[in-house]
Amino acid sequence: MARYTGPVCKLCRREGEKLFLKGERCFSPKCAFERRSYAPGMHGRQAQFRRKESDYALQLRAKQKARRIYGVYERQFRRYFREAQRQKGLTGVNLLILLESRLDNAVYRLGFASSRSQARQLVLHGHFAVNGRKTNIPSYLVKPGDVISVRESSRGKAYFKEIAQTLDESRVPAWLSLDIPNLTGKVVDSPSRDDVDVTLNEHLIVEYYSR
Repeated sequence: MARYTGPVCKLCRREGEKLFLKGERCFSPKCAFERRSYAPGMHGRQAQFRRKESDYALQLRAKQKARRIYGVYERQFRRYFREAQRQKGLTGVNLLILLESRLDNAVYRLGFASSRSQARQLVLHGHFAVNGRKTNIPSYLVKPGDVISVRESSRGKAYFKEIAQTLDESRVPAWLSLDIPNLTGKVVDSPSRDDVDVTLNEHLIVEYYSR
């Protein structure tokens, strides 16, 4: 499936807030959003003075924001939404839990990558195993009891030697546990709505797909 290959800072500027798509750079003065917080394009500066957005525009922006944060394209996002509808409970909450349960997001949450895009790349390159089996599918949905580990063949690489020095158990959400010496993480529970630490309005997303 195709991936967005343009400047990701433009995505933050379009949404009007930092989406933290570039890891540590987003916390530095080099962050493009700090220098140009208005929308991209020749009319970007004027966009902030336009009239109030319609309900549809607000719903679209909420959906686009969620897609961009988790790095999911429209067709796959729709599949997640349909799956969330089939599950018991609130559709919007179910959708966010599905997104949080992606393997690339779990790798990011454990601290093995500084951004979800980097985590996706590491998974695609086969550096991780789930329950001892090599898994290179970023969209793989982890479940309670799953063990995510850096593969033995990858632990000697300079990147993982360096990342082992920066791992911090206190930054790992409650639904995951981290074993730093062994470079492994375990899914101890399903993520909840409170574990989603990004500002998303799932109600608007549900309204968008319910039109």
